Amino acid sequence: MIITNIEYIPGKEIVEHYGVVSGSTVRAKHAGRDIAASIKNIFGGELKGYTELLSESRDEAMKRMKAQAASLGANAILNVRFSTSSVAAGAAELYVYGTAVKAV
Repeated sequence: MIITNIEYIPGKEIVEHYGVVSGSTVRAKHAGRDIAASIKNIFGGELKGYTELLSESRDEAMKRMKAQAASLGANAILNVRFSTSSVAAGAAELYVYGTAVKAV
């Protein structure tokens, strides 16, 4: 599956257009990460627990988007974008979307 954030694939022709596909995941922080993050906020530095959580969230959302595109017969997803939002206290959604196509 070719994934790109531009509207075309250099050297390829788009022969089928399947529409918008997406994937999302909602993740919550746990108390241990919150305590560590509070301490880091005082002294500064990377919040590694949150960095890992975000990386896992991106991977899961991308996996779901690719599965949806594949089920439509697509072999590429163009114009991919990410979005995040807070859905509850301590929980956030990571959402990824793009346009599923067949490229040759």
